Amino acid sequence: MYYAILAYHEEGVVQSWSQEEDAALMTDLLEVNDRLVRARSLGPAARLGATERAVTLRGKGEGTVIDGPFAETKEQLLGFYVVDFPTIEAAIGAARELRRANPTAVYEIRPISLYVPGASLPGSDANT
Repeated sequence: MYYAILAYHEEGVVQSWSQEEDAALMTDLLEVNDRLVRARSLGPAARLGATERAVTLRGKGEGTVIDGPFAETKEQLLGFYVVDFPTIEAAIGAARELRRANPTAVYEIRPISLYVPGASLPGSDANT
């Protein structure tokens, strides 16, 4: 079974760390990452960029792009996609394609500031 582990923290606290403090934390986290990769238990991992650079696509039809990662309290994060585009506008275009398939969904588009691909994980019956 695959699981998503979503890391939450107070963004202001993280942004207040010095480069040395952040590097020390990342060293510790990457040690865990490497151990889990060796155990073939870790797939892709990403550190998201600042919420001030995020946009959300919501609304009817093609949707409207608004600043920020604003989810309604009745909404929950149900999945994510990692995409590779040269601009946020191109990523918004991909989100619009996803909306055409699922027009009631809300898509937050956010830069990834660190991407660690991890190990190729064996197949799983994710539907159970």
